[in-house]
Amino acid sequence: MPGGPAVSGGGINAEPEKSKWAGIMMTAFSAFGGILFGYDTGVINGVKEITPWLDLFGEPGPNGTPILSSSHESLVVSILSAGTFFGALLGAPVADHIGRKWGVVFANLIFCIGVAMQTGAKALPLFVVGRVFAGLGVGLVSCLIPMYQSECSPKWIRGAVVSLYQWAITIGLLVAAVVNNGTKDRAGNSAWQIPVAIQFIWAFILAGGMALLPESPRWLIKRGREADAAISLSRLTGHDSHSAVVVAELEDIRSNLEAEKALGTSNYLDCFKLTHNKICLRTLTGIFIQAWQQLTGINFIFYYGTTFFKNSGIQNSFLITVATNIVNVFMTLPGIWGVERFGRRRLLLIGAAGMCLCEFIVAIVGVTVSGDNLAGQRVLIAFVCIYIAFFASTWGPIAWVITGEIFPLQVRAKAMSLSVASNWLWNFGIGYATPFLVNKQAGSAGLEVKVFFIWGSTCACAGIFTWFCVPETKGLSLEQIDDMYQEVYPWQSNAWHRRNAAANTSHERGSSHEERLEEKA
Repeated sequence: MPGGPAVSGGGINAEPEKSKWAGIMMTAFSAFGGILFGYDTGVINGVKEITPWLDLFGEPGPNGTPILSSSHESLVVSILSAGTFFGALLGAPVADHIGRKWGVVFANLIFCIGVAMQTGAKALPLFVVGRVFAGLGVGLVSCLIPMYQSECSPKWIRGAVVSLYQWAITIGLLVAAVVNNGTKDRAGNSAWQIPVAIQFIWAFILAGGMALLPESPRWLIKRGREADAAISLSRLTGHDSHSAVVVAELEDIRSNLEAEKALGTSNYLDCFKLTHNKICLRTLTGIFIQAWQQLTGINFIFYYGTTFFKNSGIQNSFLITVATNIVNVFMTLPGIWGVERFGRRRLLLIGAAGMCLCEFIVAIVGVTVSGDNLAGQRVLIAFVCIYIAFFASTWGPIAWVITGEIFPLQVRAKAMSLSVASNWLWNFGIGYATPFLVNKQAGSAGLEVKVFFIWGSTCACAGIFTWFCVPETKGLSLEQIDDMYQEVYPWQSNAWHRRNAAANTSHERGSSHEERLEEKA
């Protein structure tokens, strides 16, 4: 699932007891931006199956019932991702010129233009253009919110705070499924206009709240507005703007900016140089881990799940979509906890293996059991839910964690932008291609449930990729990760961890022995 966070920036270094509530409340609210993408993704999943929407935008089917052709379904679903791709690319200049928080407000304005076009559309072209504008807004938010979080949240909770953005995406998906299920049987266009128009509420809440929050002190220092930066930092930490803590923190930010400038400018070609610290490998790892996250097939469920369950003979496909979204929301929580408990690499391997097994079972059951077999339907639903649970607790959040950790400072912003762009690009490609793979229409492959053989195979490939290309970064500072890349390859990272742990233990024992000798003396 795209639109998740990529950790970057400095963060606030104030002590927990003073900054705890200000930092947590501020950054927790900004994570609300994830609702925009999650809800928009989920709402189109159901809206395109609502009868009044099909009556207005569909075409007459073989039996007179309106349907949506594969080409139009691909366009309606995937065009949002095309907009988000360009919105994400615009994120950096918008953040630099307008600022982090006002950039989010600006993004919400563009998003609302898109929602207005969709709500008032009477023809498919205007609905599609509206989704492009909504995508531009979502793409901007997906870049600006994690940037704002990572620059403004206290360092001691930064990882958890940025993970809340991913969780907000899953909540948006769930809310959309519930709303779709509640309005699908209404008469007239309000059946689909209400779910679409509700997005105005999310945009108003986010824009209004962000307007009241302080601007990023890091951006204000970069713009030479040091007095404003002191006031902003005072609000974030709970200290007076002239206190020693705020003055020291501002000096820290200033020093970091000077250090970054001293590294000199870098271009995108530098991300692919064959250097001693394997920058090219790291860049390609970031790009491909985002690609494999999309190729797990998760957006097939969240874009086309309602259609898939309906075609599989399940009567209340909308209700099943609600159930799968509930699984997605609650299984993200153990993933947020497990990433520090069990490590990144191990969970990615477990997740790839689990998803692969579930998807092959779904495919086999789908092709061997008839659609009206109740037991077969239950098995299919159960293993789709287990598959979603594996994704939500592993590849969902952890792909973004890896992307935020493996790049060296000099090329971090550009390498991360390439990785995020990869996510949106594959999201668009899969969203566009899926109807042509699944639907039984002229010009389509008609795979239906057999498409899960493809997703199972790509999950197996994702596991192989993880084994050779993704190192274990748990418990390491960014500098230690850089050292590890210089000394070993990713598949040797666990051995590197053990050697360093043993060396640190020996050092601690030696230090303790020296301390005891000093005490005796």
